[in-house]
Amino acid sequence: MDDRIVEVDEKKRVFQGYFAVDQYKLRHSQFAGGLGPVIQREIFERGHAAAVIPYDPIRDQAVLIEQFRPGLYAAQSDNPWLTEIVAGNIDDGETVEDVCRREGKEEAGIEIGRLEYLSTQFMSPGATTESIALFIGECDSSTASGFHGLPQEGEDIRVFTKPWHDVVELALSGALRNAMSTVAILQANHRIAHLRDAWSTPI
Repeated sequence: MDDRIVEVDEKKRVFQGYFAVDQYKLRHSQFAGGLGPVIQREIFERGHAAAVIPYDPIRDQAVLIEQFRPGLYAAQSDNPWLTEIVAGNIDDGETVEDVCRREGKEEAGIEIGRLEYLSTQFMSPGATTESIALFIGECDSSTASGFHGLPQEGEDIRVFTKPWHDVVELALSGALRNAMSTVAILQANHRIAHLRDAWSTPI
C-alpha cells in the first residue's frame, strides 16, 4: 500500500522534563479505504538508542548488567531491579557503534571490539518514538566485574558474567523481563557459532 498517508492537524509539546511528551492530532489511511477520524495521541519522545551484548568468544560467555528501573517500580513489580544487556542513548554526533563502545566502558568497565549488527527494534511503538539498534560485540569477559555507571546520572550498575548457554536460557524462560535484551540474545544465538569461530582469532 504505497499510497498510505498520515495527515497531522496539530503537534505540540505538552511536557518537557527528563524526557518529553508531544501531543499529536492526526488521521491516517484506513485498510478499507479513505482516511479515518482525527485521533489524539500523546507520544513519549526520548530519542534513540543502541544496545550491545558483550560476548567473549574465547570463554563463550556474555557480560550482563543489573540496575534499578523506575518503570518497573511504578508498575508495582515485586523486583524493580532488572537484568539487561549494555545500552544507552545516542548523543549528537555519535554513531550506534560509538554508543556500544562508550556504554561498554561506562556501564560494564569493558572494551568492546568487533561488532555484529543484529536489527533495529521499536520497543513500544504505540507510545514512544524510541528505536534501539541491537548488536553483539566482542569483549574480554575476564575484565568484567564490580559496580559501574555514572553517579551524576544516578546510575548504580552491577556487572556479572554468564555462560552463553545460560544467557539463552534466561531469554527463553522469560526471566529477563526485558524485551530489548531478550530479542538481541535470541537473534544473536543464531549467529553465535559463526561469531565464536570468527572472533577466536585476534584482529
